[in-house]
Amino acid sequence: MAAHSPPYHYMLNTEKKLSDILRRHTDAFGPVLDADLNGEHVCRLDFTAANQLLQQTDLRNTVAFNEVVNRMLQEQHATIGVGGYLENRFIYRRSQHFDVAEESRDLHLGIDVWLPAGTAVFAPLDGRVHSFADNANFGDYGPTIILEHELEGVTFYTLYGHLNVACLEGLSVGKEFRKGDKIAEVGPYPENGDWPPHLHFQVMCSMDEKQGDYPGVARLSEQAAYEALCPNPNLILNCRHLA
Repeated sequence: MAAHSPPYHYMLNTEKKLSDILRRHTDAFGPVLDADLNGEHVCRLDFTAANQLLQQTDLRNTVAFNEVVNRMLQEQHATIGVGGYLENRFIYRRSQHFDVAEESRDLHLGIDVWLPAGTAVFAPLDGRVHSFADNANFGDYGPTIILEHELEGVTFYTLYGHLNVACLEGLSVGKEFRKGDKIAEVGPYPENGDWPPHLHFQVMCSMDEKQGDYPGVARLSEQAAYEALCPNPNLILNCRHLA
C-alpha cells in the first residue's frame, strides 16, 4: 500500500470510461472468491471512527483485531463481511507504514471481503500477471498479485492483496490466467500483512509505473484524483450488499 502522489495529469474521464465499460460487461464477470457474496450470510462492516467497538480495541494486536471482526460478523449473524470503497477509516493508524505527518492516509480505495483464510481467489476475467510482490511491512498488503486486463481496447488492472505466501511461488510476470482460474488463497495472519483474514480487491485505470504494489488508501484531500483512477470494484464483484 505504498504512498505516492496521484498522477493528476491522468484524464479524469478515464474512470467514467472504464466504469461504463465494466457496466456493459457486468454479466460476464466470474466470481472473485469461492464464496457467495449475495447471500443472507453477508453483511456490511463499518471501519470508520464511528465504530465504537473498534475504537475500544488495540488494533496493533492482530489477535484482538481478528476477534473483534468475528464479533462484528456474529452480531449481524453473518460469516462474510464486505465494504470499504471510499470509506474514511482510522484503522490504518495501527501501523507506522501509513504515518504521514501532514495528513493521514485514511481513504480506502478498494473493497474488502472479510472471510476465512484459505478461501480460493479467482480471476474474474481473462488477464495476465502485471506484477506481484510480498509487501511484508506490518499492516501492508502482504502477498499481492496485480493482473492486467483489456476490454473494448482499454487496458486496466485488478489488485488482490492479503493473499497466502504460497501463491507467489512459481509466479511470473506475463503468466496468463483465464476467467475462473484460481490465482491464490486468502492468507492467514501474520503472512498476509498481519491483518484479520480478508481480500483487498481494487481496480486501477493506470499503474503509474508501479510494480507489485499500488496505494490502497489515500489522503482525503486526494479523493477526487484517486476516485478517477480507482473505479468502484463492485462493478466486477456484483455484490448486492454494496449496491
